[in-house]
Amino acid sequence: MLSDQSIHGFLLLAPVFIVSLTLHELAHGWTAYKLGDPTAKLLGRLSLNPIVHLDPLGTLMFLLSYWTGFLFGWAKPVPVDPRNLRTSPQVGMALVGAAGPATNFILALISGAVLAHSELTGDAFSIAAYSLEINVILGVFNLFPIPPLDGSRVIGGFMPRDVYERWAALDQYGMFAVFGLFILFNAQTSRILLSGFEHVVRLISFTVGGQPLI
Repeated sequence: MLSDQSIHGFLLLAPVFIVSLTLHELAHGWTAYKLGDPTAKLLGRLSLNPIVHLDPLGTLMFLLSYWTGFLFGWAKPVPVDPRNLRTSPQVGMALVGAAGPATNFILALISGAVLAHSELTGDAFSIAAYSLEINVILGVFNLFPIPPLDGSRVIGGFMPRDVYERWAALDQYGMFAVFGLFILFNAQTSRILLSGFEHVVRLISFTVGGQPLI
């Protein structure tokens, strides 16, 4: 999706990507904390410091994927103990899971509004455009209903209890499925992401008005 794979473009994009991931993970931890679970706070994850959220492998994937034009990477998952949540574990984890993508979509909405109602040029335009693109991609990707992605938490909130317990147990294997999607079904997965990206950007453009974003 990225059209500029230059070093200059990377230097503009990297801080946007790091901030977007940091706020995504912080939203998970903050929501869990407000629902009664102090785990993230006790482990220092309720922080704007990106160092505590970055995952070495996820960061490496970001570095490598940038040059392919299709950005991919992740941060360390925020630890949550469902037993501490004041809601039922299912509902609580659904709310915690939804908080990350919701934050990305809010950031994308703000970025879209800036782009649609301003005359930005040069690096300022690139940063706002990167923010729109990255946050939409993060929001859409994380809503894939595959454990342990956030989408699996959201749909888990609507499952019967016995089904949910088996579903949650798949977390330990889920990342293999995610990698499998990108390796074995790269074209199909990319089409789904691109379609989701375009639909969300069109919705943002309709919502904020001004100059069309797509």
